[in-house]
Amino acid sequence: MTEDPFLAHRSLLFTVAYEMLGSAADAEDVLQESWLRWADVDRSQVRDARAYLVRIVTRQALNRLRTLSRSREEYVGEWLPEPLLTSPDVAEDVELAESVSIAMLTVLETLGPTERVVFVLREVFEMPYGEIAEVVGKSAATVRQIGRRARGHVAARRPRVRVSRSEQQAVVERFLLALRTGRLQELMEVMSPDVVLIADGGGIVAAVEAPIHGVELVAKLLARADRTVTRFEATAVWLNGAPAGRVEVAGEPAAVSLVVDGGQVTRIYLVRNPQKLTRLDVRAELTR
Repeated sequence: MTEDPFLAHRSLLFTVAYEMLGSAADAEDVLQESWLRWADVDRSQVRDARAYLVRIVTRQALNRLRTLSRSREEYVGEWLPEPLLTSPDVAEDVELAESVSIAMLTVLETLGPTERVVFVLREVFEMPYGEIAEVVGKSAATVRQIGRRARGHVAARRPRVRVSRSEQQAVVERFLLALRTGRLQELMEVMSPDVVLIADGGGIVAAVEAPIHGVELVAKLLARADRTVTRFEATAVWLNGAPAGRVEVAGEPAAVSLVVDGGQVTRIYLVRNPQKLTRLDVRAELTR
């Protein structure tokens, strides 16, 4: 018995939806809606099931993006993507790993819904402009213009650093060791002078509501927890295709993703919103 194309391509479809939404929960909802639509399709009329399914998922994701834009504008504090536990294998596809990184997904959040869809489909999944035009309901010429504008927007904001996996791992491990000890000097040495920390508590748990700039302020914030009376753990994990950290303070988890340049941490994304941490024990399958 032949496997249903939806199930055969599910990892790809999830990746498409997640890159467009930055939320695994919303991506799963989109896949559920897409499955219901796929169930009503006359398969004999479908020449390329993979492309057809990507179009269904993209349309549902675009609808979801438009409805989410207002709620994210009203979000308490900074909104960060939902981190996903991944295998080191994701990093083998450098472009995929970069596209699903917390840093890149945060940049994509600054695009409008149509711009984001066009950028992801073209730059990550290499879909022809004509097919993207069908999905978003615009001409191919207009889609090209949108894509050019989106590329410029992303290029101006994305981290321009590309370090080896071994260097990234080494700096992450140094950072987590300094975090475990809480020694201010060691924390300051592993971070760049102009490091930026962005935290997401969602108004549910305590978190700074605006980015913190500068190594002294960031180090003091990170060293503040009293490790002598509070159970404090910081372990290395792979999140969104890159070495990262899982932190627990008195049993409360957090995810830490880092941008590394020149052997130092230049940007820290700290996710504390418990609604975004439900997948830290379940490995996500990301592919393209």
